[in-house]
Amino acid sequence: MPIDPYHAVQQEIQTSLQNADQLLSSYRRIRNMARDDSEELTYAGNELKATLTTLEADLEDLEESVKIVESTGARTFGLGAAEVAKRRKYVGHVRKEIENMRTELSAANSGLRTQPQHGSTPTYPPSPHSTTPDDDQAAWAREEQQMMMRQQDQTMESISGTLNTLAQQANLMGQEIGEHNEMLDDLERNVDHTDNKLGGAMRRMRKLIRDGEEKGSGYCIIFLIVVLLALLLAVILI
Repeated sequence: MPIDPYHAVQQEIQTSLQNADQLLSSYRRIRNMARDDSEELTYAGNELKATLTTLEADLEDLEESVKIVESTGARTFGLGAAEVAKRRKYVGHVRKEIENMRTELSAANSGLRTQPQHGSTPTYPPSPHSTTPDDDQAAWAREEQQMMMRQQDQTMESISGTLNTLAQQANLMGQEIGEHNEMLDDLERNVDHTDNKLGGAMRRMRKLIRDGEEKGSGYCIIFLIVVLLALLLAVILI
């Protein structure tokens, strides 16, 4: 049975779609707070555009998998007509979501605002003293940013404390290394002094051995001469 690639591609699309929804929500918050020429707003818009482009490419792969099932035959993949229709409906749903996001993004970039249609109730600017959902959302966004800044400050303080601790430890290690170097220098001097003493003792010992050997040889010669004379005397007397 041929492999059905639908579910693997659908999972990727679902993840990308959720990511796009989060980026769109973030873009809305930034747009309510920042200016139109804000770098943060531009970055958020570009990131959303890139995500939608990737999502469209994945959607084309998903639609291609549906076409493969339709052209090959649903029964070949063990599917029914209802499942194929469900997949086709899901492709249409995702495509509509992408189009809605692109429309909102394009309208925000071009500065367009929805105008009231003929016969509809006109909208008026809110009172300065009234509280609107956008105001609440902007206040919530400001509080969120302040909380993030406090967390960043705490993180920086923690990092600073860690660096100070490391600096103190490095200073202590440097002092210990200096002390060890001094001890090694003293040891090296003592070894050199001991080596010199040992060399002198060895020289004196070798001289003593040579002197003993020379004296021993003289004694042996004298002893042999005495023995020889005693033998000669004995022979003469006999």
